[in-house]
Amino acid sequence: MSNNENKIIIDPIFHASLILEWNGVVIYADPIDEDKKNIYAGKPAPDIILITDIHHDHLDIEVLKKITLEKTILIVPKVVADQISPEISSKIYILNNDETMEHMGFKIEAIPMYNLPGPSESYHIKGRGNGYVIEQGGTRVYISGDTAGIPEMRNLKNIDTAFVAMNLPYTMDPQEAASAVLDFKPKTVYPYHYRQHPTNDFSDVAKFKEKVNSQNPEIKVVQVDWYHKN
Repeated sequence: MSNNENKIIIDPIFHASLILEWNGVVIYADPIDEDKKNIYAGKPAPDIILITDIHHDHLDIEVLKKITLEKTILIVPKVVADQISPEISSKIYILNNDETMEHMGFKIEAIPMYNLPGPSESYHIKGRGNGYVIEQGGTRVYISGDTAGIPEMRNLKNIDTAFVAMNLPYTMDPQEAASAVLDFKPKTVYPYHYRQHPTNDFSDVAKFKEKVNSQNPEIKVVQVDWYHKN
């Protein structure tokens, strides 16, 4: 699927994994291969890899070894950098919450991602992992990572495309996700990362779309089968 106006091709891979082909630059987010099916064979080689957190559904060291090339850089929080193999560690750029960097004409900002109310025993504590806003030529893409509907998300501005997680107990339910999206008003939003744990049921993304569009029909909600259920 593509955004022709901004020359972005979006390839939803699995769960939290996606590929953006954006004006000739290939950006991977959280590449994993849960079933060891070599799902990145035949995919364009990454220029940039973004990793949000240390959990197994976001960080897959074996996949990184296979897909990280000489040209590839990895942009990660420190907690992820600490777990990455030495042979690819020279390609890592550590980005902390609220920091930005530029690479290949893209501005990349690390957005906080965490659970609310935020106790020390929560699945995702503030400051550990990153969501990301990627920007080029005035076009802004937001990848939420594992987060609640935090103020940092609700206060985002001018987001063209958003990927928003929704699975309990790790992130949000569809209602909370819809509430956050209605606050920051992306032009287009993809529900992703919506498999529940430990049941492996799926969040009701249709309910998410209904809530969003009943209050703001101008937000385009794109429902994609991230789990190849059919």
